[in-house]
Amino acid sequence: DETGSTNTDLLLAASEGAQDRTVLVARHQTAGRGRLDRRWDAPAGSNLLVSLLFRVVPEDPHVLTQRVGLAAIAACEAVAGVRPTLKWPNDLLLGGRKLAGILAQAQLGAVPAVVVGIGLNVGWAPEEGALLGEGVDPLDVLAALLTAYDALPGDVWSLYRANLGTLGHRVRVDLPDGEVVGRAVDVQPDGRLVVVDDCTITHRFAVGDVVHLR
Repeated sequence: DETGSTNTDLLLAASEGAQDRTVLVARHQTAGRGRLDRRWDAPAGSNLLVSLLFRVVPEDPHVLTQRVGLAAIAACEAVAGVRPTLKWPNDLLLGGRKLAGILAQAQLGAVPAVVVGIGLNVGWAPEEGALLGEGVDPLDVLAALLTAYDALPGDVWSLYRANLGTLGHRVRVDLPDGEVVGRAVDVQPDGRLVVVDDCTITHRFAVGDVVHLR
């Protein structure tokens, strides 16, 4: 019903032996966080707040985030008749506005685990955000997401690339030591975003905060 963070709870459960593909969903989070420690909050029961535990971790763990994002796109289309796009590295956009954020956290050790959390605006969104609609049940979205996840192919790179709305956009990549402005032209199989700057220099980013420029 309520917890601080489903990601935090599921990481703890992983350390205590929780099984692969355990799913934890909450009606309300009091300490939800996104990337860069940004707060993620919503009125109780309005949105989908869920984390998934993976013990079978691929060589490139970012693939799990891509798979959850693709499953979320399919779920939105199945339940609400809309099709969001992906914004590198881990957001879903609808009509250019943020619909969902995805955060992956890893637990290292003898038995590694990755927890992928997603907060998706279903019945409520902040002023600048997008939502699916007040008549949509977050648990219906979750059921569709899990079904879609199971239906994904083994290799999702081409599907991820096809749904990555960042490609073709003029972008600003904010980094700890500065920024790069250019056009996003590709994403590599290892998840790195390829950006050609205004001096035609090619950059490849494994991490970074991307802003779509008009």
